[in-house]
Amino acid sequence: MTKPLPKNDASPSPIDMFRFQLARVKRVLAAMPTMLQHNGGLQLTARKAVMIFREEGWQGVRRRLSMATQNAAPIFDEHGRPINRNDYTEWVRRYDTLDDSRRDEILAKIDTMVRHPKISIVMPVYDPPLDFLDQAIWSVRQQLYPHWEFCIADDASKNQAVRDLLARHAAEDPRIKVIYRSENGHISLASNSAAEQATGEFVALLDNDDLLPPQALFYIADAILKNPTAGLIYSDEDKIDSAGNRRSPYFKPRWNPDLFLSHNMICHLGVYRRTLGAELGWFREGYEGAQDYDLALRCVERLASKDIVHIPRVLYHWRSHAGSTAFAGSEKNYASTAGQRALDDHFARIGVAAKSDLLHMGMYRVRYDIAEPAPMVSLIIPTRNGLDLIRLCITSILEKTHYTNYEILIIDNGSDDPNTLAYFRSLANNPNVRVIRDEQPFNYSALNNSAVEQARGEYVALVNNDIEVISPHWLHEMVSIAMQPGVGAVGARLWYPDNRLQHGGVVIGLGGVAGHSHKYLQRHQPGYFHRAQLIQSFSAVTAACLLIKKATFQEVKGLNEEDLQIAFNDVDFCLRVREAGYRNVWTPYAELYHHESATRGTEDTPEKKARFSKEVMYMKERWGDSLLDDPAYSPNLTLDYEDFSLAWPPRVLQ
Repeated sequence: MTKPLPKNDASPSPIDMFRFQLARVKRVLAAMPTMLQHNGGLQLTARKAVMIFREEGWQGVRRRLSMATQNAAPIFDEHGRPINRNDYTEWVRRYDTLDDSRRDEILAKIDTMVRHPKISIVMPVYDPPLDFLDQAIWSVRQQLYPHWEFCIADDASKNQAVRDLLARHAAEDPRIKVIYRSENGHISLASNSAAEQATGEFVALLDNDDLLPPQALFYIADAILKNPTAGLIYSDEDKIDSAGNRRSPYFKPRWNPDLFLSHNMICHLGVYRRTLGAELGWFREGYEGAQDYDLALRCVERLASKDIVHIPRVLYHWRSHAGSTAFAGSEKNYASTAGQRALDDHFARIGVAAKSDLLHMGMYRVRYDIAEPAPMVSLIIPTRNGLDLIRLCITSILEKTHYTNYEILIIDNGSDDPNTLAYFRSLANNPNVRVIRDEQPFNYSALNNSAVEQARGEYVALVNNDIEVISPHWLHEMVSIAMQPGVGAVGARLWYPDNRLQHGGVVIGLGGVAGHSHKYLQRHQPGYFHRAQLIQSFSAVTAACLLIKKATFQEVKGLNEEDLQIAFNDVDFCLRVREAGYRNVWTPYAELYHHESATRGTEDTPEKKARFSKEVMYMKERWGDSLLDDPAYSPNLTLDYEDFSLAWPPRVLQ
């Protein structure tokens, strides 16, 4: 550990200063291999450093280096060898391995539960490999929580050894119930046969070749007791191969309705209140492969958001072998098409004018209709000088945007460049453009708040002057989502000019306050479980391109122009929108370039540094511990990087 500088009133000696700086250099050098590996090599690391300098100045570079030396230090295995910080095997060994002490602790908690809800595990069976089936059954029998029943329906397996194995387990444990179907009905009917035997308070779904870790049902029971009105509970999951090696953990967010419409984020382990499932008739025939997605869609239609509960723990190991969906999404394409039908059925039932597009591997894009007449949108663009940027921004909007019912409000914050002023005068003949002169000292929040009051649109979009339109349907996409019930702010996918991702949604807590999801991702990269390519809710989106209903903007009192004049005003705004009961949505289908901070400069003066530090302090005081608990993220993922890598250690309480 580095020796700190002396804490007394006297100035440190030159020797002390030399030692301190030498120790700092050593820490940076020690962390350098990890930083280079994380950022993709020396060239990309250097490019990222230049970008940080342009955006945040030397203070930002120093802050990132400090973060790297403290949090990106090499991680070592039990033999003292450095490991990759994305090494899930080591992560499991440290944080998700059940030792005797933890086992005893769980057993003690089970003994002191106020009640013990019965959990029914439902499993359809059809000719799985015998060893996988045997392991699946044993994974239930070895649960620490004993208050369960295992309801199995054999779907007329051809292999007699399968039925013999089921019969043996049923004879050995009276909690196991097996029904033998005389005809093969496929997974939906077989699952119904198993579910009809259930008498538990909740029903957990298990495939006939997958595994539950020994603590799974304990955490389910614990969630039931903590959430007495819950109707649907789901956990994180990973994949496991035939040798027992675990990989590909999916650390999920809390209930995220927009991500759920983009893919089945519930999946495994899915646990349903039995009375709700029975009322719905459980699984519908004709949706095989996506029967659980169809069931979940019908369940969430009847549940409040608070009654859909996420457990941020891996409670399901999805078997990966040839022929399984976990092995490769393309193994079961019929599942994806069935999921699309289930999704379109969902929209028809709830009366939403929308349809889904099938992307790949069970991923979907939802397209919402906009009824005519389309609402008017006011695009608010504060600027000062910077002719090349503002002209590119305005021209790209006017020439590329297919949505027609909009106005542009250019907020001229004291431009004095003759060419810029001449350009503004040239826009006077365009009925869709207004230039409003506002000479108050630069305060991003105040400029936008004032402009919103002058906007004629039902919706307002905050747009930076260094934005350039890519996709012609960007505004239609954002408006169509903003018009959906419960939606607050809508954010866009923003790219740097070199086609690396600048904004893929905002994660609260990254770097201390907030950071951009998947920042610097290449265009061809899908991100964490394709989240860089899917519509979803985030706690916040950047105001570089943010659309919201004007009435909602006014309801939450706009941007904070007193405490957050420059930085974090959009994050604070979105958190207040969420606090008011709305959800903020990010869409990858509204694409624009962001020539970020090209006119603002860097935070390199004493005044700017002081202001930035004050704004950071305000955010931490205003939002407190919520900055460490983003519901659209996972406590098992890092707050040190924007790449959804593992947290060392996770922020999950035992």
